[in-house]
Order: sequence, then C-alpha cells, then structure tokens
Amino acid sequence: MPKLRTLLILGRVSNLPTVWSNCLAGWWLSGGGHWKTFAWLCLGATFLYLGGMFLNDAFDAQFDQQHRPERPIPSGAIRAASVWGWGFGWMAAGLACLSLFHQTTIIFALLLSLAILIYDAVHKLFAFSPVLMASCRFFLVLLAASVGASGVTGLVIWTALALACYIVGLSYLARRESVPTALRYWPCLFLAAPFLLALIINRGDNQLRATLVGIVLGVWILRSLRFAYGNAQQNIGRSVAGLLAGMPLVDWLSVWTGPWPQALAFVGFFGLALLFQRFVPAT
Repeated sequence: MPKLRTLLILGRVSNLPTVWSNCLAGWWLSGGGHWKTFAWLCLGATFLYLGGMFLNDAFDAQFDQQHRPERPIPSGAIRAASVWGWGFGWMAAGLACLSLFHQTTIIFALLLSLAILIYDAVHKLFAFSPVLMASCRFFLVLLAASVGASGVTGLVIWTALALACYIVGLSYLARRESVPTALRYWPCLFLAAPFLLALIINRGDNQLRATLVGIVLGVWILRSLRFAYGNAQQNIGRSVAGLLAGMPLVDWLSVWTGPWPQALAFVGFFGLALLFQRFVPAT
C-alpha cells in the first residue's frame, strides 16, 4: 500500500477527472462520435498525463530536496531512476494508444507530448512557465476534438484558448506554493477568460444557460481564491487545488449547446476531483 500511494502521489491522480473533462469538452464541441473512441482517447490522454507528472518530479528532484522534502523522491519513498522509467513508460503507452487514430490526432499527440516534456524540463527556470502549462491543456482539447465528428473547428480553438488562459492564472498561484512570495492580483484576470468567451459567443437560450453556469463557476473561483488572498493564514495550496477541481466547471461552461443532462458529466468530474483530493494531493 505505501508503494501504491507513492505512485498515486507521483501521478497526482486527483487531477485525472479534469483531464477526462477536457477530453469530453473538446470531443463534444467537435460533434462527438462513438463512445469507444472517446474511451480510447481518455486512456491515451491519461497515460500522457501520468507520464508528465512522473517526469515533473524526476526533473524537480533537486528543487524538491530543498523546498518540498515530503515529495516521494527526496523523502526516499522511491528512487529517481524508477521515476524516470515510469514517466517515459507512461508517455510511450499514451502515444501508442493515440497512434491508432488518424494523422491529425497523432500530430496533436506529439505536440502535446512535446509541450509536456518542455514544461517539465524548464518550468522552474522559465518565468513564463504558466504559459507552457497552459499549452499542455490547449493541445489536449485540440487532441480530443481531432477524434470528433467535425474535427478541430474555430469554436474548439477559442475554447481551448479560454481554458489555457484559466490555466495561466492557476499556474501563477501554483508557482508561489513552493517558494512563497507576495501575491499579485493581475494573474487572476486570466481566470475570467472562459466567462468572456461565453459572453461573446452565446445568444438566445444559450445565453441564459451560460449565465447560470457562469455564476456557479464564479462562486467556486472566488471560494477557492479566498484561501490565498482573503485569509490571514495564507493557504496557496488549497486555492490551487480548488481551481484545479473547478476545471470541469470551465468545461461545462464551454459546452453551452445540448441537453441539460450533459451537465451531469461535468458535475460528476468536478465531484470526482474533489473526492480524489481527499486521498491524494492535487499539487
């Protein structure tokens, strides 16, 4: 059990529902398709995510030795060489799954893998690393859309960009978790990108629906941010975990067409993320 928990922590598996939610949003916005195709897409995306998270710890081993000694490698729970092996193994498995799709999907899978590797390698050195993190989720949505009936459309691209902006704001906070410094408010503006896109795109009945979903998302974002900005005892990690769990709500806001029962899927992923965070840390 300790070994299993170490692997779960390395993989940050509490965030997996957000990966599946991103896949669902991109796939639905592209017209959907056969559910077996979606399941295979999620499997490949899951493997790439796990590979990225394992390699993140492998690249950060020296940093964690000083700033996060409780992480699996510096605490001695697992050897660095094993983490490198697991990481590249997961990445290879993900690419193998996604290679069964057509050429466009394979290209996006390779771009996503490259973005993951670049982020893992330089995110502690590069001041604009939140942009690199955002590019990973951007390519994930495009990857999901590429297996849908309509492929990558303009709406999908704008949706992926709005999600990427949300990730930029979230990642800014995450960078301050390990090395606390004074927080600024301007990165929080990036969290508003999904609301802006919904306001521009929606018309008629969809406008009311987007407003209601936007209120739910807005309340959750404010609730999450108060732990970093509104408390005397600052808890950045709790804010980041809340914003990560809120990603399915961002996806819900992006899928503004279709019957209301579709919302249950995104609400379910949101609930799963919160449930998983009770057992495995999100960051």
